[in-house]
Amino acid sequence: MAHPYVLLLLAMLMFSGNFIVGKAFSDTIPPLTLSFMRFAMAAVILLPLGWQEIMNNKALWRQEWRPLAGLALTLGLFNVMLYTSVHYTTTINASIVDALTPAVAAMLGFLFLKERLLSKQVAGIIISFAGVVWIVSRGSLGTLLSLSINPGDLLMLLGVVSWAVYSIFIKQYGHRFPFYGGIIMTMVFGAVFLLPAAAFEWRDGFPIQWTVSHISGLLYIGIFPSALAILLWNRGVAEVGPSQASIFFNLVPLFTTVAAVLFLGESFGLVQLVGGALVLGGVYIATKP
Repeated sequence: MAHPYVLLLLAMLMFSGNFIVGKAFSDTIPPLTLSFMRFAMAAVILLPLGWQEIMNNKALWRQEWRPLAGLALTLGLFNVMLYTSVHYTTTINASIVDALTPAVAAMLGFLFLKERLLSKQVAGIIISFAGVVWIVSRGSLGTLLSLSINPGDLLMLLGVVSWAVYSIFIKQYGHRFPFYGGIIMTMVFGAVFLLPAAAFEWRDGFPIQWTVSHISGLLYIGIFPSALAILLWNRGVAEVGPSQASIFFNLVPLFTTVAAVLFLGESFGLVQLVGGALVLGGVYIATKP
């Protein structure tokens, strides 16, 4: 088994690619369909690893369907928000907002799990939120006061909250499920929940064009950020703990920015630099042991 830091590093690299592929197909594959495809493919890909666990725990799935439903709904909402947000904003902006996740998770843990919130965590959360406000307002107080804010940045912020809630559910209920079987059943529940919503996007015909680029992109999303990265992330968290592992989310904006500039031709300006520094600095302060 590789070092847990290597596992977490690879997971962040794969998560970063999810932003790039989501942006590349934002105008050709609707977000609900893309989210459904991600869940369905991940379940199929992981099924050989967890088939025995699923069959041996049939009573567990019936008994614990509520936590599974919560995990699937929050993870599904995160995906829908991500793929919808990149239709309106850049992948760089979305990934920087996504880096707020550990700070939001700490705040929600304080509110709902009564976890202790240290003064340095409060300071880090405030600094991180200031960075997000800077990004969504494009560094302009006038933009903020006029409420002419990019909706994509706000949608990504909602996705961050959803992922933070998912992380809380994992902390509360994840130990109840076998490793592979729990992930697969979450993906199955998510696919079932997303299917009716995705079907609404198919009312005028199935929207995916089966070109080589579309098939390659879907395979990437299904194999890497949806299946392999989740396995690496969960294994890394089990080895080093959620607090230490969450710091690795700081790498997602870095990897995404480099890829977006190289492959999507996006620009990286002063607004993203200042906002990203505030977000990542605040998250580091909030999560530093």
